[in-house]
Amino acid sequence: MNDTKVPDTATTTPAGTVVRGDSTESIHWARKAARVFTDRLSPAPDPALAETLVLVVSELVTNALRHGGGRYTLRLSAGPRTVTAAVSDPDPALPRARTPDLDGVAGGFGWHMVRRLTEALTVTPGPGTGKTVCARLAR
Repeated sequence: MNDTKVPDTATTTPAGTVVRGDSTESIHWARKAARVFTDRLSPAPDPALAETLVLVVSELVTNALRHGGGRYTLRLSAGPRTVTAAVSDPDPALPRARTPDLDGVAGGFGWHMVRRLTEALTVTPGPGTGKTVCARLAR
């Protein structure tokens, strides 16, 4: 039997998590995957970070479904100092900030919120003809 001990100062992360979706029901699974992902990180992140990641994931996959071609691939990863959510969709059009609808009918809050909640936010071409939005949060 091999009893390997991990030092208290070590940081471990679960294997990268990938979720694919093509319906509004899949938003629930993306949120759940983000929660499970942060629950498995060691050391455990601050609960506020976990909730922020869930919110950012929810907004990014919702935007991919609504404005990015109707499907997405979510990749979650973590390093010693960051947690990253990368959402790919088939539409090459860059995300754009819209004027929020204060009557609550047409939305427009998501991209503004994601930009404020993340440490870094990048948009890169691909895969294929689409794009990937990568949101990094400080751990």
